[in-house]
Amino acid sequence: MTILALEFSSPQRSVAVARAGRVLGEVIETGAGLHRERKAGASSRQTGAMGAFRMIEAVLHEAKLEREQIETLAIGLGPGSYTGIRAALAMAQGWQLARGVKLLGASSMDCLAAQAQAERIFGRVNAIVDAQRNEIYQATYEISAHGWSAIGSLRILTAAEIQSQAGAREISIGPEVTHWFDGGRTMFPRAATLAQLAVQRDGFGGGEQLEPIYLREANFTKAPARKSATL
Repeated sequence: MTILALEFSSPQRSVAVARAGRVLGEVIETGAGLHRERKAGASSRQTGAMGAFRMIEAVLHEAKLEREQIETLAIGLGPGSYTGIRAALAMAQGWQLARGVKLLGASSMDCLAAQAQAERIFGRVNAIVDAQRNEIYQATYEISAHGWSAIGSLRILTAAEIQSQAGAREISIGPEVTHWFDGGRTMFPRAATLAQLAVQRDGFGGGEQLEPIYLREANFTKAPARKSATL
């Protein structure tokens, strides 16, 4: 199975291609606009700024694949940047309509846990993501050399609540974790990790079934009625 993974939930966007669990190429866009293309067994290189579609074209070129060879798209569903996740979903849904590919959504928190394991960060690990409104998403995992598992469910808490509950031996990771924890380890969900997770899962579905992981109810403020001017 040839997988194209899109992970746009954080300030660092990435796109990767994998086949049979082996990553063939990855493009990463940092908040500063730099990109790194990496292929298994090859050195990294940096390129100029590019949009999402150019990132996809670049990683396909790196992997020596055509768009028609992609069988599955994996999308990071967050939590995180609602706009970024929606953009990835829109591209995936359009691709499915045009090519009939399979779609798979996965938690970006699970992606962080898998990356932590790959980097040999073991023990009780808190994945932390900015939820805006002075709140934080938190997912807790138990990670070892043999695997990882979630402890409890994803939550939204204030920074004070998380800091008061964190144990002395717990490790905190996440895209902006050092904003709240000086000893935290900055880590972004990566498309390469997402592609490898997708190989192990089978929850394929239609694009309309995929939604961003967002724990809040949507709130809308209705604009006041326009006043007509009297001439």
